[in-house]
Amino acid sequence: MLPIDRQQKSLDVNGRSAQAEPVTTRDSLLAVLVTLIWGMNFVVIDEGLSGFPPLLFVALRFVFVLFPAIFFLPRPDVPWRTLLMVGSFLSLGQFAFLYLSLNAGMPSGLASLVVQAQVVVTVLIAAGVLHERPSLKALAGVALGAVGLVVVAFGRSADTPLLGVALAVGAATSWACGNVLSRQAGVKSGLSMTVWSAVVVPIPLAALSLVVDGPSTVGHALVHITLANLASTLYTAGLASLVGYGIWNTLLAKYEAAQVVPFTLLVPVVGLITAWLAQDERPGPFELLGGVILLAGVAVVAIRRPFRQKGASQPLGVRPEDDKGPQVQAGSASGLTL
Repeated sequence: MLPIDRQQKSLDVNGRSAQAEPVTTRDSLLAVLVTLIWGMNFVVIDEGLSGFPPLLFVALRFVFVLFPAIFFLPRPDVPWRTLLMVGSFLSLGQFAFLYLSLNAGMPSGLASLVVQAQVVVTVLIAAGVLHERPSLKALAGVALGAVGLVVVAFGRSADTPLLGVALAVGAATSWACGNVLSRQAGVKSGLSMTVWSAVVVPIPLAALSLVVDGPSTVGHALVHITLANLASTLYTAGLASLVGYGIWNTLLAKYEAAQVVPFTLLVPVVGLITAWLAQDERPGPFELLGGVILLAGVAVVAIRRPFRQKGASQPLGVRPEDDKGPQVQAGSASGLTL
């Protein structure tokens, strides 16, 4: 277990003094559960995409995220602009890019690896938006992550299309923006944020699918929906979105981004193992090499206290005896720009 530093004061999203707490054991276990769900999610999505337009599939997923949960959960105490921005990046952007990537032929296990670039991208965005200054180790991790992505892109096997890799990187970038926006909002209920921010997804993506895929393709997919399509949708909506992001957004509201994102290191491990067992997927040597370099960069960023708040240091670690983490009060993001 990492040594626990003394509590030191930092600033919350409104600039007020707040106590930076280590991640509790309960919250650490919740984060591990989320990464297991997300790791298997890539194969579930890939299998469910068969015969279904990708953008329409994302729209269908978030219809199930919204209904009926939206009738039972109060709207988070943040401006509508914040809700729509979080939803645009964390839900609409991330999964539109991811589903398009898998539909373009990106192997599901490799996709689970490439999207972990969101960790290093989060460092850069958080530095500009939240004023969390990266350390030299964090910058070294960002550089390693970039090198890993280049190796994956140029050393990929013939079965891995460059377009699929590029779209997966787009998903990672959108996820990173959503991470920072969720942290900035500081909402107490991650589940409410997950559900209400999803209002931005179904109609725009369904309309875009009508334009891109055509009304006849969309209609045929809806009329001839399969059990695999439905099972994938229920898994991704119920477990990956409602359970997964409900927990994840709550953790981001309670802790610094640098304390939460390290747990995503488990996602590609689970993703690669699941793809190997379910789809007999075996990445090429350069894809694995690039993936190892990328994960090394992620580890450097995530494990070694990557952020330093201006004027304050931030403790990282797990404190098993205390399951009460601090709640960051919701604040206005009216001045937030990306």
